[in-house]
Amino acid sequence: MKRAGVLMLVAVPVVLAATVYGFTPTLHDDARPALHDDARPARPSATRQSKAKTPEGLFVPAEKELAQQLVASAENSTLDWRSAYGYIEDIGDGQGYTAGIIGFCTGTHDLLLLVERYTKDHPAGGLARYLPALRRVDGTDSHQGLDGFPAAWKKEALVPAFRAAQDAERDRVYFDPAVRRARLDGLGTLGQFIYYDAMVMHGPGTGTGGFYDLRTRAMAQADTPAEGGSEKVYLDAFLDIRRAAMKSTDAHRDTTRIDTAQREFLYAGNLDLRTPLEWKVYGETYKVP
Repeated sequence: MKRAGVLMLVAVPVVLAATVYGFTPTLHDDARPALHDDARPARPSATRQSKAKTPEGLFVPAEKELAQQLVASAENSTLDWRSAYGYIEDIGDGQGYTAGIIGFCTGTHDLLLLVERYTKDHPAGGLARYLPALRRVDGTDSHQGLDGFPAAWKKEALVPAFRAAQDAERDRVYFDPAVRRARLDGLGTLGQFIYYDAMVMHGPGTGTGGFYDLRTRAMAQADTPAEGGSEKVYLDAFLDIRRAAMKSTDAHRDTTRIDTAQREFLYAGNLDLRTPLEWKVYGETYKVP
């Protein structure tokens, strides 16, 4: 049975991590873009209405900047997301090296795609020599053949073209598909961010635990606004399902990016993600005036 159109405000447990790492694990189950945008399309008339009524949201530059700050607070423990271009570390989550502004991973295909695209445009770039090894370790946590790769990544991150390549790949694989899908579902700025953050962590794949799987399960519990449902009720269902998915993996048991950030915005009725904002992730407080 789908949820009724009334959002019940319940106390949400706050799970604080014992240690705040420099970079929070990401899952990225499969960085290959989904073959289809929706397993169950909304009624055409409702979709047209939702697109007409939904504001531009995160496609507005100032709102997109805010979204990057929110993600960075959870992914990098900072609001200065641009400081993470040169970040690279194996955080022990089984995904190999995690690197860059959105947590591209050597084990989840998205880092390989980034380096392939960058090298195609810049064949003399400093990462080209690692492509054979990156292809071999893709899908694993292996470092075989990647001796010197962290240093090379940090050096290349000083090159404006490589920074631009990271921005472009983030938008192509994660940001643009998430925001487009959210707008088609009739979601406002907060809902668009909730989709984006979920796609960053869980990956844009359709397999079990991927973003589209989480969305399909949420839609079984509540109608999207495009289907005539309550935005608050649907987003509450989506966050419940995502939270459970995070709890099921050792690397993502801390759910404060939901509990003391996204859920609090939702329960406050801030569907437009209006500033000023204040939230907590892993016990740390962040503010955007």
